Amino acid sequence: MALKRGLSSVGVHRNRSSGSRLPIVFLVFFSVLAPLVFFVGRGLYISDQNSVLSGYSKQNVDWRERLALQSIKYLFTKEVIDVVTTSTADLGPLSLDSFRKGNLSASWKVIEVETSVEDNATSQAVDLKQEISQVKEEKVLDDDHSHDTPAKTLRRQLRDNRREKRAAELVQQDDEATVKLENAAIERSKAVDSAVLGKYNIWRRENENDNSDSTVRLMRDQIIMAKVYVTIAKLKNKLDLQQELQIRLKESQRALGESTADADLPHSAPGKIKAMGKVLSKAREQLYDCTLVTGKLRAMLQTSEEQVRSLRKQSTFLSQLAAKTIPNAIHCLSMRLTIEYYLLPLEKRKFPRSENLENPNLYHYALFSDNVLAASVVVNSTIMNAKDPSKHVFHLVTDKLNFGAMNMWFLLNPPGKATIHVENVDEFRWLNSSYCPVLRQLESAAMKEFYFKADHPTKSGSSNLKYRNPKYLSMLNHLRFYLPQVYPKLDKILFLDDDIVVQKDLTGLWSVDLHGKVNGAVETCGESFHRFDKYLNFSNPHISRNFNPNACGWAYGMNMFDLNEWKKKDITGIYHKWQNMNEDRVLWKLGTLPPGLMTFYGLTHPLEKSWHVLGLGYNPSVDKREIEHAAVVHYNGNMKPWLELAMTKYRSYWTKYIKYDHPYLRSCNLSE
Repeated sequence: MALKRGLSSVGVHRNRSSGSRLPIVFLVFFSVLAPLVFFVGRGLYISDQNSVLSGYSKQNVDWRERLALQSIKYLFTKEVIDVVTTSTADLGPLSLDSFRKGNLSASWKVIEVETSVEDNATSQAVDLKQEISQVKEEKVLDDDHSHDTPAKTLRRQLRDNRREKRAAELVQQDDEATVKLENAAIERSKAVDSAVLGKYNIWRRENENDNSDSTVRLMRDQIIMAKVYVTIAKLKNKLDLQQELQIRLKESQRALGESTADADLPHSAPGKIKAMGKVLSKAREQLYDCTLVTGKLRAMLQTSEEQVRSLRKQSTFLSQLAAKTIPNAIHCLSMRLTIEYYLLPLEKRKFPRSENLENPNLYHYALFSDNVLAASVVVNSTIMNAKDPSKHVFHLVTDKLNFGAMNMWFLLNPPGKATIHVENVDEFRWLNSSYCPVLRQLESAAMKEFYFKADHPTKSGSSNLKYRNPKYLSMLNHLRFYLPQVYPKLDKILFLDDDIVVQKDLTGLWSVDLHGKVNGAVETCGESFHRFDKYLNFSNPHISRNFNPNACGWAYGMNMFDLNEWKKKDITGIYHKWQNMNEDRVLWKLGTLPPGLMTFYGLTHPLEKSWHVLGLGYNPSVDKREIEHAAVVHYNGNMKPWLELAMTKYRSYWTKYIKYDHPYLRSCNLSE
């Protein structure tokens, strides 16, 4: 019984265990295998259904498309429908890969997608290969469009248009952004504080400069700062630093020399700059004191300004002196000719055709000069351009110093068939201080102090050194106001300065109707210059009551004077009146043009400008065509053609009337 009970108990136990496992098996089957079987069957069903429906869909695609177009065409235009179709074809169906590749916009997110680094690398490599193959395929397809359908051609055209439009928009946006940046930079540059720019360290080149003289200016700045620190080092008893600065200062000054461009500097200049920079840095650390540096720089600036003013004054004086003195070669010529003249017998000192001197039917010229070479150019140029030289008469007046030289030159070089006569102004006995106000004024103590005491100039004379010109002491300059007294039997005379050149026949001037005026001259006024207010003192009531400040000025140098009208209107008396009133030089400064403007006020007839072109002695921009078409060119100004400071571009008009192979010119080293 026991055994049976045990066996029965075992069987019972087995029955119980087998009974408990069976539900578990059923549970596993229904929870795992059943869904698997369901999905597999479902997939097979779907695939079969798709295969069945594919043929059906192909059959019905035409009528569905027509139905869709009929429904949509009332809502959208054809262009919109084409764009939607093309966009759909370009994007393709949505998939998880498209999410992973980031083809969607930023508003889409893929959550809980985790891949390993290896998978990412592998997928990137695969994608790269696919993209390369896709590009190659697209290139092949793009190159061969012969078999494309009309729909594909339309889609391709739309894609190209979109790309071109997008590219144009991007370019326009870039241009607009560039313009905005440039405008913003300009506005920022206007607001830059100048104090920031002042922090530039002059002994350290922080910025490269492309200027050709940047290194020269850097060395000059270093020299200035070295001089400042030398003074401060001496004040603070830094003798070692002072000595070092002085050594570097001398080295930099020797290296700089007279250089004005970087190319002129020696090869040692960079080393000098570097050495000076080190010393200046050291000096700055030990000696820099803003108050002392500022004071020293201010003192140096004031000293420089004083030097500039002094040099400018000296330069003005020297330029005036150089312009009014006779060069050594011309002085040599005058001396040699004078000696030769006084060695001649009296019978050989006379000029031929003296009977023409008072013939009013001939063309008479008045020339007052103390320059032999200049007078010869005036006479030669007039004769060479005259149609009939035998009808021309030249009346030359010079001083006693050049009287022999002037006679000898024209005796050796007669002006062809023309008549010439030379006189000495010192032999005009009627021209004395009792008759002439200028001579009387020149003898006054105030005038002597003005001219001969340059170390202690008067207040009126110190304002402008050009009024100390020695020509104002010569009566040759004032003789133009006494033409009827010098030539009492002439009706008309053409007055010429000795710094002119005649380029055409001048006989036409004698036929010009002066309309009862005394003086025929070319006007020189422009919009606001060369008018009466430039020459006369209109603060004086005598001037302001009698003259118009805007009246046009005219030029001496080539003037046709009607001597008969001169005598009728007493021009010399008018000149004396104004000259007597100007003894204190309150009406005008010294010279002959201001009293000429006053004397001939309302009595001057304007000539055509082509008769007389001025400015070749000071103006480098005279029109060449005006010069070539002018009857007379005038070297008025300081740059006379016989001086070394003459402008080269104008000098040839003067030198072509000089024979430099003349023995007297060669002996005095006169050359072009």
